[in-house]
Amino acid sequence: MSYGDPNNPYGQPPQQPPAAPGYGYPQAPPGVPPQQGYGYPQQPAYPGYPGGNMMQQSMPGLLVTARVFLFLISAVQILFAIIYLYVGAIASDAGDSGEDLGLSGMGEAGDAVAGIAIIGALIAAALAVLSITLGVKFSRGGQGVRITTVVYGALGGILGLIGLFVGLDSGLASAIILPLIWVVFAVIITIAPVVPSGTAWFNRPRY
Repeated sequence: MSYGDPNNPYGQPPQQPPAAPGYGYPQAPPGVPPQQGYGYPQQPAYPGYPGGNMMQQSMPGLLVTARVFLFLISAVQILFAIIYLYVGAIASDAGDSGEDLGLSGMGEAGDAVAGIAIIGALIAAALAVLSITLGVKFSRGGQGVRITTVVYGALGGILGLIGLFVGLDSGLASAIILPLIWVVFAVIITIAPVVPSGTAWFNRPRY
């Protein structure tokens, strides 16, 4: 009896050809473990942007502090603007009252004081707007905001030092506290955009 005869019912069944691989799935050569996924090479995760610097997702702590100080300074500047306007109104009313009482020159003096007070109020209000604008722009601003903040903080520090020296010369503790606080705020506002973390924040890519 021959098992090689294809017509022999008692012979071995013919060998079936191997199943064809699934469509679209590349087959790994023998000895290579199968790849996960759908046959596409996996892309490595990028560690950061070109240059190796990761984009900072949150504002550095020193910049957050400087931002809070800018908002606090703006509140003080708004308060001064209101005080100047109030003083100007009082001076104008006093001058008018003096003129009504026959005091010569009171009206002109009152108007002069009122004009100076209004100018001071406008300057304080403009500085308050600048402080608020810089604080708001910290989140999306670039080099322009950074440089403006440094210059603004440095000028504020100079004015604070002048007030501090005047207060020290007067010997009054009440004349020292406010300029000292102002100098501290100005120093932090000035150095926050300059330190490496602040520089990296303002240089970060924006999409």
